[in-house]
Amino acid sequence: MKKSTIIAIIALFSVSYCIAQQIPTFWLGADISGTTALEAQNIKLYNLRGEITENTALMYQYGMNAIRLRVWVNPRGGFCSKEDVLEMAKRAKYYGMAVMVDFHYSDWWADPGKQNIPGAWLYYKYDEMKQTLAAHTRETLQLLKSNNIDVKWVQVGNETTHGFLWPMGRAEENMEQYAGLTQAGYEAVKEVFPDAQVIIHLDGGCDPKRYDFIFDGLRKYNAKWDIIGISVYPYWDQEAGLEKDTDGTIRDFAANIKRMFAKYGKESMIVEVGVEAKKPVEGKKTMDKIINAALNDCDGHCLGVFYWAPELEGAYPLGAFDNHRPTIIMDAFKECADKLKKSASRNTH
Repeated sequence: MKKSTIIAIIALFSVSYCIAQQIPTFWLGADISGTTALEAQNIKLYNLRGEITENTALMYQYGMNAIRLRVWVNPRGGFCSKEDVLEMAKRAKYYGMAVMVDFHYSDWWADPGKQNIPGAWLYYKYDEMKQTLAAHTRETLQLLKSNNIDVKWVQVGNETTHGFLWPMGRAEENMEQYAGLTQAGYEAVKEVFPDAQVIIHLDGGCDPKRYDFIFDGLRKYNAKWDIIGISVYPYWDQEAGLEKDTDGTIRDFAANIKRMFAKYGKESMIVEVGVEAKKPVEGKKTMDKIINAALNDCDGHCLGVFYWAPELEGAYPLGAFDNHRPTIIMDAFKECADKLKKSASRNTH
């Protein structure tokens, strides 16, 4: 064999090895769906130098590479409508940030305590509801696609621990219908963005029972999903009596992610996380632990961490700003992003 041929084979092997050793992107992001609503109230955000800075730009400066945006069906004031989501998604695209779209399938907040059918959908029968849910999903995503926005992930429902579109899709009473509605959303997503990953999102990431209930039900009735989305809130876990302390939440969410990969063969992502804004030093330590556990204690099965509404101040206790400026809590993301960049740089040399 010629020397030049041997050299070429070695070079090809080296390139293949380097590609195989590339570390998958770890996603650091935030749900900043309230950005335009804050702007409409003339509330300005600032960086640490006291300069007025748009919210998406702030997230980018803290090393985030993704943004999560919720969609409501017919929201009062138009905030979180598909048109509003497009406006915020354009900003994410400008900074090269990946976009996650979170369908609530409601006119307002949807969460484990409420999953209200949109006013315009109230009197639909089950088959009509599936068709309408699919149409809403397609229309929203098509609007983004037509404006050259790529969507990497789509949540079919928000914290659907008990299903959605109650009572029709309440999981405890109508699991088969919840699964059918979920599948209608899944198929609609793939029609517009075939490569987008569909997320099913539950709260209480430390509690395996609620995940088994929903995902066993979805699997039983042949509904599909690509990623399991979890919420990680030590504060709410203790309020609900799920955990005694923060370390319990962190230990148990990581164990649950590994367990679910073994059971369902699906990766997970922390699509919501938050700590007490009024305790920034303690909160920063907690976020460091959560991000570290997501990276290192889940056997590679956690794809990223998204902070929920860091800019939100006032009645909500788990933001990450004070006086409209980021607190030290946000440094956890910047520090992680910097470490990941250094690690990637080492692996390419």
